[in-house]
Amino acid sequence: MSQWFECKVKYDKMMENGIMKSVSEPYLVDALSFTEAEARITEEMRPFISGEFSIATVKREKIAEIFYNESGDKWYKVKTVFITLDERSGVEKKTSCTMLVQADCFKSALDNFMEGMKGTLADFEIASIVETPLMDVFRENLSGNSANNG
Repeated sequence: MSQWFECKVKYDKMMENGIMKSVSEPYLVDALSFTEAEARITEEMRPFISGEFSIATVKREKIAEIFYNESGDKWYKVKTVFITLDERSGVEKKTSCTMLVQADCFKSALDNFMEGMKGTLADFEIASIVETPLMDVFRENLSGNSANNG
């Protein structure tokens, strides 16, 4: 199971109007520890940033599943509530989890999520879908090399 860490990268970015501005951008990385997450995001960002940059924060994110869509340029958090029935007591139990969906707009985020959930046997409800500020998601692929997915 993947462990996800949100890393905020702080650096000076050339804006479209030609002015340099200090920015802090969030990225998500798949890593085993905080130390590995910081090392991975440093490795991933080095080719894209000229000059110095720093990792401002690293925090663990509880993401149950990620639905990728290469045509999407935004990331949406989908809070999902799974509904199960306790057979002994007959009481409905609700368990929430957060999933991430890559899409180009809210409607395609919903569509991509529903497509990804097609084979799910459990009953679920969507509690919320919110666009995140995430710039990109970096997951570890099976060969041990990182894969950029966004």
